[in-house]
Amino acid sequence: MGWNSWDCFGTTVTEAEVLANAQVMHDQLLPFGWDTVVVDIAWYDPTARSHGYNENAPVVLDDYGRQLPAPLRFPSSASGAGFKPLAAKVHALGLKFGLHIMRGIPRRAVELDLPVYGTEWTAREIADPDHVCAWNPDNLGLNHDHPGAQAYYDAQVAQFAEWGVDFVKADDMLAPYHDREIAAYAQAIARSGRDIVLSLSPGTHLSTHHVEHLRANAQLWRISDDLWDRWEDVHAQFARLARWAPFQQAGGWADADMLPLGHIGIRAERGDDRDSRLTGDEQKTLLTLWVMGRSPLMMGGDLPTTSPETLALLKNPALAEVLRSSYDGREIVREPLDDGELIVWTAQGDNCSYAALFWTGGAAREVQLPADLPAPTRDLWTGTQTTVREYTIPAHGVCWLELSSRYL
Repeated sequence: MGWNSWDCFGTTVTEAEVLANAQVMHDQLLPFGWDTVVVDIAWYDPTARSHGYNENAPVVLDDYGRQLPAPLRFPSSASGAGFKPLAAKVHALGLKFGLHIMRGIPRRAVELDLPVYGTEWTAREIADPDHVCAWNPDNLGLNHDHPGAQAYYDAQVAQFAEWGVDFVKADDMLAPYHDREIAAYAQAIARSGRDIVLSLSPGTHLSTHHVEHLRANAQLWRISDDLWDRWEDVHAQFARLARWAPFQQAGGWADADMLPLGHIGIRAERGDDRDSRLTGDEQKTLLTLWVMGRSPLMMGGDLPTTSPETLALLKNPALAEVLRSSYDGREIVREPLDDGELIVWTAQGDNCSYAALFWTGGAAREVQLPADLPAPTRDLWTGTQTTVREYTIPAHGVCWLELSSRYL
């Protein structure tokens, strides 16, 4: 449960903006389980802009081809300090610090043929120019038939560990599936000596066939391309999360992507400055589905300028309660009705169970809790007690319930 800079600031986030979001998380959201702050892509590009990436960007590197934060955007990183001062400020707020990194080695490191830390090899010797990211120009691939490729990742992650990084979002790993890259990055984290969560992206068409390899090497993995504030994006995650639900277990989690809620698009890669276009009911549906499916929750909106109404949704204590204590979350009903579907998810708790009744149609509908489920005791969005079994669900909405007992 955390915040990521992508949906609001794209490639352009600054140190001041990271700290402002960290402060709101500390002041308002930490008591409700939100505890991680992540700087997304291109923090090493001093020329970063909204709506795209820069070819041949003058990315900031150390003498060994490892990315450094751009000092104009992250002043505390000057003189080679990296993210250590910023991470320390985030940690002082009781939060964890994370960053984004692209698969491979910077093109600029290869052009300059910089040495690989701790070895006699150079960047040009270990680069793989035939396997590069299709959508981001910053890096070349790494040749994992050469031992210098692992050495480069080891040195990169060792620097992250020295900075105090707790979370790494490693991108361009899953589409196509780069099994050797993933294993190499996991090995670099293990060798760093620091407990760092590895999150893999993006998950376009990610197959459950990879689940054992994923569990062995990462803690989180995306199961879709970028998700934005469109109902069709949210609706598509029902099927994906249902497919992955049987594989969710401690230590390895399918990730339905960030939450495009609140104030987004400020300087983003997609769209203009706006409040999320999802309705209030669609936002509740998104949050409920992610929690019942045990997906990580990573808020994408700028917290200081997000509405109190959206922050109130994030402060619902049921989010952390169900996300962290439930198990066996699964879809049990998918029934076409008129212009939509009734979709029912259930999950087990220690002394109770949970049910979410989703209605995907464009107008409100009366629905009933399935007869084989235990009696309801609490509405998890209102926090009120309830014993009724029939509910009016708004368009694209949800009724989220705690039930009186576990069930078979």
